[in-house]
Amino acid sequence: MTESVYKVIELVGTSDESWEKAAKAAVAKAGESLADLRVAAVSEQDMTIEDGEVALYRCKVKVSFKVRDD
Repeated sequence: MTESVYKVIELVGTSDESWEKAAKAAVAKAGESLADLRVAAVSEQDMTIEDGEVALYRCKVKVSFKVRDD
């Protein structure tokens, strides 16, 4: 059996449209600099409010990626 090691980081993605787009933004940005992304899990959702209206959706996203065997 081959063993693998994964690292987990937490990111905050934002969107002025939805939590789904905020989560996707976090994963997309992580994918620009991290290789071998495996799993993403939303750990928290919140929003900022300005003048009584939702201004920004925010998602905390835990992303895991495989640690290379170099």
